[in-house]
Amino acid sequence: MRLSPQGVFWLKVVLHLIFLVPALYLIVLVITDNAGGDPVQYIIHYTGMGAINSLLATLVISPIAKRFKVAALIQTRRLVGLYVFAYALLHIAAFISLDLLFAWGLLFEEVIKRPYILVGAAALMIVTLLALTSPHNIKRKMGKQWQSLHNWIYVVALLAPVHFYWSVKSEIIEPSIYIVLFAGLLFYRKDSIKKWLAPKG
Repeated sequence: MRLSPQGVFWLKVVLHLIFLVPALYLIVLVITDNAGGDPVQYIIHYTGMGAINSLLATLVISPIAKRFKVAALIQTRRLVGLYVFAYALLHIAAFISLDLLFAWGLLFEEVIKRPYILVGAAALMIVTLLALTSPHNIKRKMGKQWQSLHNWIYVVALLAPVHFYWSVKSEIIEPSIYIVLFAGLLFYRKDSIKKWLAPKG
């Protein structure tokens, strides 16, 4: 199956809608006072789920492209990856601004009391670095180092579901499902991961 350049364009349009509509829906929920009994926690959880679902979608693209022989699908990975960054940024921004009210001293206390915040912060730093180096001109300049850097998405795929699992207080079924899904996607890439981790030289 082949996608024409026009087909790739429209696919990207559809993907933009898929990732933007939930964000717009959240805004509507907040404005209409329908964001649950605790709107702050609702927003934090909602944006966090947006980030983890975007990450899952990013990792699913390659297996689908290979399975159905749609090489052009790979061209959408950068777009979806940037939505991982966008939702992760909204997630941490909501936590700092709405929950902590920009009390930076309290942030450090929270990190000590809740290690899952440190795990999430580590994932965010990696995702930020990947987003900053995603433009094509930077990719060309970095050469082989670019792929080595972007393989750190595998580390994010470990950190994100762990962050989710640790952050919940009682309901562990949903985060457990995500752990299984990410574990499966990482297992699918086991050869690539081994190659990446193998000593160089």
